[in-house]
Amino acid sequence: MSSPLQTPKHQILVQQIDQLLPQTQCGLCGHVAGCLPYAQSIFEGEDANKCIPGGQPVADAIANLLDRPKLDAEPSVWAVQADGRPQRIKAVIREDECIGCTKCIAACPVDAIIGSGKVMHSIMPDLCTGCELCLAPCPVDCIDLVEDLSPLPTPSERIQEQNDLRNRYKAHLLREQTRQAQKQSARPVTKASASKSQLEAILGQSLPEQAVSTQNDTQPLKVQDAQTTIELAKLRTQIKKLQKQLSVRPDAGKTEQMHALEQQLAQLMES
Repeated sequence: MSSPLQTPKHQILVQQIDQLLPQTQCGLCGHVAGCLPYAQSIFEGEDANKCIPGGQPVADAIANLLDRPKLDAEPSVWAVQADGRPQRIKAVIREDECIGCTKCIAACPVDAIIGSGKVMHSIMPDLCTGCELCLAPCPVDCIDLVEDLSPLPTPSERIQEQNDLRNRYKAHLLREQTRQAQKQSARPVTKASASKSQLEAILGQSLPEQAVSTQNDTQPLKVQDAQTTIELAKLRTQIKKLQKQLSVRPDAGKTEQMHALEQQLAQLMES
């Protein structure tokens, strides 16, 4: 039996829901892959009030489309604008502190950040959606969120903006997939990389290059030591990301998660 999402009628309905979403691709609704997966989940029965950037207008519009009861929109940390939506925000880079690591470029879902390796980056304000996704990867915390004080878009301008963002997100995903495929195909197969792959398969996770012994190594790699190093690095990274997210948007669940990770880190360092 085919899924109901495969029928043309239901595909059209999902597209109509997606067209009402702001296309910030921020993942604040809980769907990290963007607005379309949330639209699909709404069609399948999920509450339609979780789009924080869309606010009450988007929640009400989707409820009207689906003939469902209207629900209070998830609150935002930003004040409500004249159009009923939370204040539009933009990310800005403190350029004198930028080290050109390119991590924010890869994280931006609509390619609003320009720059290259070891070169100062800049964010194009007309394209930035304020999704916050560039904050966590930045290793030097040189990105801030500021209010967008430009005039609110008209309904037709908003539709055009959302269509453009949707297309930019699709182009971003396609380019990232192509880049990853090219990176994998261009990688030389050496004895060192082969042994690294074997160890990664055993541990079920990626290893840093320095954790892999080569033909010139005098000490064999201890799997348990490598696994501990990896776990410590993963915990520190997760804690740092949560700290950045909480500095922008307080969340009781994330705070509890961060404390639990900090306890795990302390226990692992003592062992």
